[in-house]
Amino acid sequence: MSKENSRYRWFVVAIFFFFMLLHQTDKLMIGSLQVQISETFNLNNKQWGLINSGALIVATLLYPIWGYLYDRFSRTKLLALASFIWGSTTWLNAIVRTYGGFLFTRASTGIDDSSYPGLFTLIADYFGPNLRGKIYGILQLAQPLGYLLGMILALIVAPMLGSWRDVFYITGSLGLVLAVLIYFGVKEMPRGQAEPEFENMPEMQTFKFSWAEAKEIFKKKTMWFVFLQGFAGVFPWNVITFFFFAYLEKERGYDANSILFTMAPVILILASGYFVGGALGDYAFKRTNKGRIIVSSAGVLLGAIFMYFAINTPIEAKNQFFILMCLTALFMPLASANVIATVYDITVPEVRSTAQAVEYFVENAGAAFAPIITGLIADAFDLKTAILLICTVAWGLCFFFYLGAIFTIDKDSQDLRNQMADRAKSM
Repeated sequence: MSKENSRYRWFVVAIFFFFMLLHQTDKLMIGSLQVQISETFNLNNKQWGLINSGALIVATLLYPIWGYLYDRFSRTKLLALASFIWGSTTWLNAIVRTYGGFLFTRASTGIDDSSYPGLFTLIADYFGPNLRGKIYGILQLAQPLGYLLGMILALIVAPMLGSWRDVFYITGSLGLVLAVLIYFGVKEMPRGQAEPEFENMPEMQTFKFSWAEAKEIFKKKTMWFVFLQGFAGVFPWNVITFFFFAYLEKERGYDANSILFTMAPVILILASGYFVGGALGDYAFKRTNKGRIIVSSAGVLLGAIFMYFAINTPIEAKNQFFILMCLTALFMPLASANVIATVYDITVPEVRSTAQAVEYFVENAGAAFAPIITGLIADAFDLKTAILLICTVAWGLCFFFYLGAIFTIDKDSQDLRNQMADRAKSM
């Protein structure tokens, strides 16, 4: 690859990083705006829950559709469309003046929430298998950083501007700007371009979506273990996202400042864990096809262990609790980039968006149940029990699902490499 092309692909990574960072900021900051928005529309907890569920349901239903479209048409144009939809629906969400209008427009913001499979598959055609874990780790830094940026916009910038609507105008406008940058600045790549079998080929065959290859996704045993871990693996994330701050305040007696100074470093460490996991996965993958799975299984096991000790730390031992939560945060995301890369290690280029979309569909199905189950356990016992039980059980299940994938990944990976080699010979 020429230096010019090498620099350009990092430019694409930068564009996509800012897309994900600002999109996650726009998506996640609503949690920090709960009080202001609830006061504006005089909402109760049930109405607030419906607002958050609406976008999640829309995103879940649209994942298979986005995946299919990305495999059939230009991913860059569709990503630009997704960014335009993000900006437009966020603006509409700020403009409406009734609860019904806010509920509808907030649900519409879920349309673009399911647009990431095209982004990840396009990156897979810029970077080969040995680099993908690190790149996905870099891109996924955007989620926790976006959460922090959303907190800053909601808690500091919004009061300065005078209204929560103003920060929606800001993030919505940035979505429209990024739509233009992606449309004109990011080039579509031939599907499969970065596979090692096609290296240095003067021309690439165009691989088109086929239902036959889409059906093959479900014949790969590793994909079923990926689906299972995806369903279970989102439970801890949603428990921590929706209930951990309340746990710190109500059951550990933290005030607002204590929560901020505890959780801000934890979130930053969690962000670093995405890249660490991706880099370790790439390193291990170069030595064995099982490498990414081994790193992922170690991550969920260690995350469960440190979470168990953190939650059972005496309330007065704040320093010990903080250290154990930092260790939990480091290991929690180790699997994330590796799961994405594993999907692309075993599926052909023309159906990768579909495969990823199905995996996300399964994940979101799990996400929908997590808050409800947590609430039921917390009401019956307490938040400590709910968080500890769900996190340890879910990560324990993920560990066993990864163990299953260790026995299937070699065959599924080799089948893909053989298929790519046969295609290269026929060109």
